[in-house]
Amino acid sequence: MFLSDYEKKISKEFLNNGYIVKKSKNLKALHKIRELLIIQLKKDLKIKNKINNENFLNNIHKYINLKNLNKIRLNLIDKVSSTTKFKKLYYNASKEYIDILLGNELVMQKSLGLSIQLPKDDSSVLPIHSDVWSGVSPFDIVVWIPLVDCYKTKSMYILPPKHNKLFLKDFKNFNKLNSGQIFKKVKNKLKWINIKFGEILIFNQHLPHGNIMNKEKETRWSLNCRFKNIFTPYADKKIGEFYEPITLRICSKLGLKYKLPKID
Repeated sequence: MFLSDYEKKISKEFLNNGYIVKKSKNLKALHKIRELLIIQLKKDLKIKNKINNENFLNNIHKYINLKNLNKIRLNLIDKVSSTTKFKKLYYNASKEYIDILLGNELVMQKSLGLSIQLPKDDSSVLPIHSDVWSGVSPFDIVVWIPLVDCYKTKSMYILPPKHNKLFLKDFKNFNKLNSGQIFKKVKNKLKWINIKFGEILIFNQHLPHGNIMNKEKETRWSLNCRFKNIFTPYADKKIGEFYEPITLRICSKLGLKYKLPKID
C-alpha cells in the first residue's frame, strides 16, 4: 500500500477502536456551522440579546420546552442544514480524515441529522442499533460533529470492535431480544465518547451504537451525516434519493459517459 505513515496511523486507529476523535483542521468551518444554526435559532425564538454561543446552546432548555423541540429541530434542518453552503462547510470541516478513510470521490447524505437533547429528555433517545441493519451500505462512515462539548450521557456510545465480534457470534440469541434488553447485555462493554466542540467523531456504523436519556444539566447538540465512496456498492439507500455526489472527478465523469463506437 502506498499510504503515508500518517494515513496508516489514522486507518489503524479507526480499525482498532471503531472510531476516531480528532481536532478539525478547519475550525473556521465549524464555527460557521454553529453560527448559521444559532442565527436561525435566535430568529425563530425572537431572541435579540447577545449570548455566548456555547452557553446559549448548552442552556437552550431555558428558552424552549420539550413540546416545541421537534418543531424547532425540523425548522433548523429545513432552513439551514439542507443548504449546499452548509453541507460544503460540513464536508470541509472533516475533509482530511474522510479522504484518508474513504478516498476523495464521494457521495454525501442529502439530509443531515440534527440532535437536540434536553436534560432528562427521553424523547430523543436512539436505542442501540447498527445502521447496516436498516439498509445502510456497509461502505458508509458517519461523521458526527458536536456543537457543544459532549460527555457522559450528553454524548453517545459505541460497542468497540473486540466486543462486537463476540456480540455477532451470539447474534442469533441477541436477535430475540428488544433493544432495551440488548443494551443491558452489553452495557458494561460500551465506550462512551467524550468530545469537545472543535473536534469531530468519525465512526464505523457497522458497530452497535446509540444514546440514552441525557442526565447532565446541559443540552446536547450534535450533527451527523453519512459519507461513502461513490463507486462502492449501495444497499437500500440509493444515490439521488438518499445520497448526492459531491466530489466526482472529471476522468470519472468522462468514463461514465463513454460509449464504445458502433461497428457495422
